[in-house]
Amino acid sequence: MSIIETIHLIRAGLLYFAIVFAVGFLLGMLRILLMVPLIGVRYAELLEMPFMLALSFVTARFLVRKMSVSPDALSRIVMGATGLVFMLIAEFGFVLWLQRISIRDYLADRDPVTTAAFYLSLLLFAIMPLFAGKRSRI
Repeated sequence: MSIIETIHLIRAGLLYFAIVFAVGFLLGMLRILLMVPLIGVRYAELLEMPFMLALSFVTARFLVRKMSVSPDALSRIVMGATGLVFMLIAEFGFVLWLQRISIRDYLADRDPVTTAAFYLSLLLFAIMPLFAGKRSRI
């Protein structure tokens, strides 16, 4: 893989993160304002996750096609891993800063069910480009 290809994949991963994060941020605001008062934090977060996974798939498929990401597994993994790195930076940096809490407080206050589902969804977010669009056999 050349440096040009690597930069292209990092750009694809950054766009993947940016689109999913931006829409997720809006959905999160709606979840907090509309759903949490009605059904509570746990169920509101669990209800949001399938929408975020669908968004991740559609976004990954769109970017894989639009940016002509190579069908080989390594290229798709680089794209997904790049998106994941930026997602973790945003989650543990920007979001916690907005909420004015430390990582320790954030982890201590999380519901164990939604925390497990959240980390599973992050893993699925990272590997979603593998399953998006046409790809070669591994």
